[in-house]
Amino acid sequence: MTHRPLEEPVRPVRPHPVDTSWDRPPDPADVDPVVLGALLRRHGWQRRGGAAGRYGRWTPPGPGGGGTSLLVPESRAFPDSDDLLGEALVALARSGTPSAREVLVGLAVPSDEVRFWRDAPSGPAGAAPWTVEEELRTGARQMLLAAALATRARAGYYGARHRRAAAAMLESVLVGSGAGGRHLAAFVPVGTGRPLAVRLHQALYAAREAIDYQRATGGMDAFDGAVEAGVSRELTDALAVLVRGTEGARIAVDWSPAAGVPADCAVGVEPVEFSPGDLPVLREAAARYLREEPSVPVRITGTVVRMRRSGPRGEGTVRLRVLAGAEVPHVRLTLDEESYRIAGHAHLVGLPVRVHGRLESRGGFRKVTGASGVVPVQVDEAERDRLMKSLQEDLDFFEGVCGGEDGGD
Repeated sequence: MTHRPLEEPVRPVRPHPVDTSWDRPPDPADVDPVVLGALLRRHGWQRRGGAAGRYGRWTPPGPGGGGTSLLVPESRAFPDSDDLLGEALVALARSGTPSAREVLVGLAVPSDEVRFWRDAPSGPAGAAPWTVEEELRTGARQMLLAAALATRARAGYYGARHRRAAAAMLESVLVGSGAGGRHLAAFVPVGTGRPLAVRLHQALYAAREAIDYQRATGGMDAFDGAVEAGVSRELTDALAVLVRGTEGARIAVDWSPAAGVPADCAVGVEPVEFSPGDLPVLREAAARYLREEPSVPVRITGTVVRMRRSGPRGEGTVRLRVLAGAEVPHVRLTLDEESYRIAGHAHLVGLPVRVHGRLESRGGFRKVTGASGVVPVQVDEAERDRLMKSLQEDLDFFEGVCGGEDGGD
């Protein structure tokens, strides 16, 4: 008999860092004119004259930019600076251009910008096929997730480890406008995500150097050292998604002008480029990382959420919701008859258990082998009451755990 997982409490939703109402531009008092000018330049706006030392006249990118212009002060040293800033922000908020919106995002939330380009075939009138757009977004998200994983620990292969914490880092990332499935911008807030942007920046260059080394010498040794920079199976898989089916892909990290360039990182560098010729190396590196990532000894504390065995006696399989000891949400393990009985009784009285074993890399670090030393763990009354209430919603669990002599489970 397989028992349903017990209900788990819903994690609180993290508030979004940006007010979704874009009809109100940022307050001019909160805007640094130097930062605004840097963002306009980054997003393709052109400075076309203006009073030197006082303000500049900026026009948007593209052929239709001649009819629109912004007057942006160079500093707050003059009495009309706040008025000019206010007028420029209102004009940006009313503009329909993607570049204006991205400038406003950069002002509202100081962010490092990660840009992805794919040289993918386009459809009629420049429209992108659905699959092309989906591959761009999938590859971009996988790459950001790989970078977030690398901020938690260095590993060639993560599997299920650190996924929850890494996914939480992405909750504050904002997505900019795309261009026909060929371009996407991600805004990583400096306050919560700068370690992610730094790790991605370093990992991209390390991956590029490792690929070049392999293509020049045939050796894969450079990928071992690249792990320390954040390269992993997850990152190489993301690169393969971005490159596959294209003539090439590029990724760039631009630092927030409000926060400056982080230590040990370059400024004004070109995007890192990858080509279809890199795909065989990326596949080989991914397989190597998967093959060589070792299993790890663990001592896990967790609550029993599922029990199963083929008869009333003998060993059985248990699924634990991990509370401590491993950065994975759940693990499976096979227990002998006595350990299976201890796990079942601990569950019935609302207690988690502690177990020793090895967390296996094969299968994504979701299985513990060699389980031993299963013992109940005391918890505070509030947690125990919550576990007991969950148990009452699954009363058929009592069969086979307590009354195994009367029937199989």
